[in-house]
Amino acid sequence: LKLQFLYLIVHHDTHGAPPVGVVDGQPVTMSRAYTVQGTGFFRHHIVCALLSGKQIIFDNIRTDGEEVGLKEYEVNFLRLVDRITNGSGIEINETGTRVKVRPGVVVGGTVAHACSLARGIGYCLEPLLVLAPFAKKAMEVTLTGITNSGLDIGVDTFRTVSIPLLRHFKIEAAIRIKKRGIAPTGGGEVVFTAQTVRKVESIDLTEPGKIKRVRGVGFTCRTSPDLVNRAISTAKGLLLKLLPDVFIAADTFTGDDAGRSPGYGLTLVAESTSAGACGLSEEIICDKSAMEKQVNAEDVGLAAAKLLLDHVKLSGNVDAHHQMTALLLMATSKEEVSKVRLGPLTAAGDVACNLAREFFGVTFTSKRDDTYAFSPTTIYTCVGCSLTNVSKKSA
Repeated sequence: LKLQFLYLIVHHDTHGAPPVGVVDGQPVTMSRAYTVQGTGFFRHHIVCALLSGKQIIFDNIRTDGEEVGLKEYEVNFLRLVDRITNGSGIEINETGTRVKVRPGVVVGGTVAHACSLARGIGYCLEPLLVLAPFAKKAMEVTLTGITNSGLDIGVDTFRTVSIPLLRHFKIEAAIRIKKRGIAPTGGGEVVFTAQTVRKVESIDLTEPGKIKRVRGVGFTCRTSPDLVNRAISTAKGLLLKLLPDVFIAADTFTGDDAGRSPGYGLTLVAESTSAGACGLSEEIICDKSAMEKQVNAEDVGLAAAKLLLDHVKLSGNVDAHHQMTALLLMATSKEEVSKVRLGPLTAAGDVACNLAREFFGVTFTSKRDDTYAFSPTTIYTCVGCSLTNVSKKSA
């Protein structure tokens, strides 16, 4: 059964397909395959391959150990790629240890996709933030599965932080949470919509600022609302010692809208006085397994508040969860200087810089800023490759 599930070959006719995009006035065309060992940052390699038109091969995927080859959630993501593109070819060998992706055109449009329950909806939603602006048609994707997972960015963070980040690049997008779904059985539903652009605008997110307020949302699914109220009260108790403007809403879901598993969680977002800054977010989820261990709601709220404060100390104008998205959009932006202030570069941020160089020929420069010795930041600068969406008419 595993081999039958993993062996997936998708071929589409690529004859007559338009180019993926244009860089420096020249159509993006197929070139020699780019080879990656393993599946590190699997989704973002595929995103860059689709936007640049370069074939990509993932080789030696988990050849050691009991579970060989692709994971179920990685195959699930490939199915999503197949749904939103036209002319793509995806080949997986019988053991799942080698994958070849021949990129086609990102079509977009209206798509429904059931995400793997091994990961959250954020696993599929995060790469769409970069792909959607370059689609042929405005994208409306309905994703079902686990809305809030400790492994991936939660849907509340997408709504309060990711969408405002896209607006800095002049990309109009929105997320609507129709149903909540907690691990292990999910049942949530989210609708992501995004408009296309001809070119992504450059940004300057370097103005330092101070935290002016904290906003958040606590949610419950198939469990007592008292649990999340206790978590909210504890988180506010700590945060109000530092600033007076703290508001955390309680969002209770019932019936079919509450998914199939019990649980609750808390998402906190710190907002800055700087116009060139996005919110800094942290999320704590107490799912069925954590509730069986009798985790106190007060501990959940206290942990969320402490994580947010640690994040504020270490982050710049874009938080650690969105370094990959911000840097890739900067690389594909207009041929102008883009700047962003970041905290310590995460593994994802480091990979984003490498992907920008390998797929788009964009190199980032960095300059450390020690104005605040207790919280040093670094300004990353690049000149975008001016990737053009050939399906979008110029104004």
